[in-house]
This record gives sequence, structure tokens and C-alpha cells, in this order.
Amino acid sequence: MANTAFSIPSFFGPYWSKFRKWFYPAWLVYETTVRFLAYSSDVSSYFTAQSDAIAEWSGAVGASIITTSSSVLTFLVCSAFLTVPAAYLLYAFFNTQNLTSSSIESKFKYYL
Repeated sequence: MANTAFSIPSFFGPYWSKFRKWFYPAWLVYETTVRFLAYSSDVSSYFTAQSDAIAEWSGAVGASIITTSSSVLTFLVCSAFLTVPAAYLLYAFFNTQNLTSSSIESKFKYYL
């Protein structure tokens, strides 16, 4: 009996399967970076609105330092714990032929 196993070509064309292992993680990084920059901006706006209350015990310079460091810390924590691991998992998912060893994965990858 002949071996009839073959790889199904991608739905979007033959070059898409090589491109998608970089496209999806890069798209995820872009989207989450934009979202986390908005979060950081909101944190900065909140602390700026509360700067009078903060300045009572830390001074005007302390209030601006707290505002800046809080917004930067918000962005860094979100990026380090959410964006980087998720982008790596997407890259590993599309880089490895059969990562989960299931038949659903090959059917799912065909449409992505």
C-alpha cells in the first residue's frame, strides 16, 4: 500500500504558511502594544488628575515621578506577562508541524 499522506496547501496560497509564523505573532504584539499604551495613558491621566492629593505628601516632583513610573510600569508588566508569552506561543504553534498531536490542529491551521 502506498503512502498517501501529504500536506494540505494553505487556504491563502503556497507562500502563506511560511509567512504566517511571523505574521500572527507580530500582529499580536502590535495590537497588544497599542492597547497597553492606551492603558498606560489612562493610568497617567488618573494620576495626573489626582496630582494635588499626591503632591501633598510627595511634592510636585514626586507626583510627576509617580505618574511616569506607574504608567511605564503598567506597560512593562502587561507586555512582559501577556504579550511576550502569547507571541511566543503563536510562533511555536505555527512553526511546529503538529504541536498538539491532534487532527483538529491541521484542520485549524488550514484556515489560518
